Amino acid sequence: MVTVVFGARGNVGRHVAAGLIAAGEKIRVTSRRPGDASFTPEVEVVAADLERPETFPAALDGARRVFLYAKPAGIDGFVAAAEAAGVRQVVLLSSGAVLHADTGNPIARDHLAVESAIEKSGLPWTFIRPGMFATNTLWWWRTSIRDEGVVRVPYPEARTAPIHEKDLASLAVTALTEPGHEGRAYPVYGPEAVTVREQVEQIGAALGRDIALEVISPERARIELGKTMPPVGVEAILGGWRAGTVTPPQISTVIADITGRPARTFAQWAADHRDDFR
Repeated sequence: MVTVVFGARGNVGRHVAAGLIAAGEKIRVTSRRPGDASFTPEVEVVAADLERPETFPAALDGARRVFLYAKPAGIDGFVAAAEAAGVRQVVLLSSGAVLHADTGNPIARDHLAVESAIEKSGLPWTFIRPGMFATNTLWWWRTSIRDEGVVRVPYPEARTAPIHEKDLASLAVTALTEPGHEGRAYPVYGPEAVTVREQVEQIGAALGRDIALEVISPERARIELGKTMPPVGVEAILGGWRAGTVTPPQISTVIADITGRPARTFAQWAADHRDDFR
């Protein structure tokens, strides 16, 4: 029984692939450029692109389970190919933004479109709906920490609950390898609320040096974030930080409840990624 992993070079997908291999599962991974993919010899690599439906039949041939990330442009083609291939489960990495789709958030709209297409298809599904990714920190602060030893933020006391990408992967692997997860949607947040200031301190602790924190205006933060993120992402991050100054963020025990092991803290994430900030 083959499990196909889309996005197996991504932050979450690569850990899904590794987790399935560790569990003794036979996997097939997809890549837009399979010749460039770096996987062990026992991993089957096929060319596939979620925006090119003609690549789906070969990628899904003989597959029974699929790990998928949300790409609205090609979802109808994926659903048709998955049904034709006899896929029995789709685990989708969606977004917690779908829980607030009435706000007009384009991130929510795109992910909800993918969820809706899968749900209407009749394919067995599991939706993973994460809140803020801890890896977003690399987009925001990696360059300034590495080059200047400083982080510039507008809301240093904003509290968030970042989730480690390895925990999302562990949840996906559990859903793919154990029964009882069909038709379930899991909102996932980190296990603790930490301020932006504390996150910077914990990255500094992982590096063994102090990192300066400079408070800037939201307008300047919008410009700085816009250097590495699309506008919709910038507004989502600023909105999340603003909200975190007045309302405690949601935290969750989903990882521990489903996988049987505690979710990783932000300090653990910082330790795992210390080399990214050097």
